[in-house]
Amino acid sequence: MNAFEREVKTLSFSNEGLDRGVVEESMYPWDKTVAAWDGQGLKTGFLDKVHFATLPTDNLYAYNAPYEPWENYYNTMMTEPVFEHESQFAFDPVKRICFRIPFISFEEEIREETSKYTIRRDRDGWIRKYPKGGGLVEDIRPVVTDEADWEALKAHVREQIKLHLTPENMHKAFDKYAEGCKRGDFVVRLRLQGFFWCPRDLFGIEEHLYAYYDYPEVLKDIGRFQLEVYKEQLDGILKILTPSLVFFEEDFSGKNGPMISPDTFDEFVVPCYQEIIPFLKARGVANVFLDTDGDFTKMVPNMMKAGLDGILPVDVNAGVDIVAVRKEFPSLKFFGGFNKLAIIDGKEAIEAEIKRLEPVIRQGGCIICTDHQAAPHTPLENYRYYVQRLHEVMCEWRGEKARKG
Repeated sequence: MNAFEREVKTLSFSNEGLDRGVVEESMYPWDKTVAAWDGQGLKTGFLDKVHFATLPTDNLYAYNAPYEPWENYYNTMMTEPVFEHESQFAFDPVKRICFRIPFISFEEEIREETSKYTIRRDRDGWIRKYPKGGGLVEDIRPVVTDEADWEALKAHVREQIKLHLTPENMHKAFDKYAEGCKRGDFVVRLRLQGFFWCPRDLFGIEEHLYAYYDYPEVLKDIGRFQLEVYKEQLDGILKILTPSLVFFEEDFSGKNGPMISPDTFDEFVVPCYQEIIPFLKARGVANVFLDTDGDFTKMVPNMMKAGLDGILPVDVNAGVDIVAVRKEFPSLKFFGGFNKLAIIDGKEAIEAEIKRLEPVIRQGGCIICTDHQAAPHTPLENYRYYVQRLHEVMCEWRGEKARKG
């Protein structure tokens, strides 16, 4: 069984034909955690290869070396460093790639400078005030405040697409993974910006929520534009390689629930997923997940109506109980759900967490891993034990042994 087949089968609700369940992490490692582990003997060189972006003015991550602008959009900057890092823990092989629409594509421009501050247009088109000598950065103006701003930004992005998102650059980015993906030597996981997250980056958090009332047609057009670009670009990318899982970054939930109502989600977000998910499935993508922290449970019926297969990372510390959610929604798949803080507390806490998750693991339709990245104060020894136990559990409960038993 190759890596692609094993992941897809692990996310099914059957052990039939499954040699063992996969052991993977949903997210890249946290730089502060890796730095702490380096001090405990883990020497992957991970932090020498990449730096973590200072969002929102950077595109995800960047090399600690010069790179071409198109690499911000056909983004494989973390692919090999994370792959090499995870090989230290014997995780199943995953190549993480990312596609970004070139919204973050402006030249930085100083608008005003005094002895106390600098006002600058940043790479994302926002204007911000930077105090000299430290202090909080002040947002002066988002890149989109109304319909005219959106039309201007859309025209700018289309020009950037013509300039950077060329077939030649696409092949430079992804051809190197094509054969290994086809053989199933590893799985490819593709992340995309979702249809709630994108306009939030353009308007700002509070302004975005007001825009559902003040500029509903602008928000719908942003979604249509995302769909247009995704279809054009992903049609080419998915001819080069086939991700086993695609997930959309949304982060629409907090500890107290979603930031928008189910009705608003249905009107503005669901139609976009109902269009893009069949497009992805027709090109061989087995699973499409939504990424949100917080308590998403109120929105599950709406997400399922949208055609989403599952959710990650299932935030335990926001009060989400993966076992209870599975009882209510038996066909919903999960990626995550293991309380990362239990790893800090040691072996007994890890065993208790595994026991808590046993019903869901045995049912299938899940890849159990940390509910987001391991925290910086997680002991390396404990994390190694957690991975070891997941390997053992996935052999015992999601494999031929379990099927025969």
